[in-house]
Amino acid sequence: MLIKKGMQVRVISGAHKGSEGKVLFVSPKKQRVIVEGINFIKKSTKPSQENQSGGIVEKEAPLHISNVMILQSGVVSRLGYKIMEDGSKIRILKKTNEESEIQ
Repeated sequence: MLIKKGMQVRVISGAHKGSEGKVLFVSPKKQRVIVEGINFIKKSTKPSQENQSGGIVEKEAPLHISNVMILQSGVVSRLGYKIMEDGSKIRILKKTNEESEIQ
């Protein structure tokens, strides 16, 4: 999975197209990501210790990983790998050929 927690991403399709945010959670098995401040849903909750009154709570819902692209320095790009001479592997942005901030 190329997208990791903490990366800045931009939504490239769907109802929230063009929105940007930070990745809060990544689910590799389901190929979903939760992005901060995007794709809110309303969920009814019962009263509990944490929420005494219960009621309706808004929270972020997951997006499919194919609907987001990595955003670095204002440029949206795909991510790839480059093998160095010493055998190590680094992540690079394909559009600009620079290293990714989060390794």
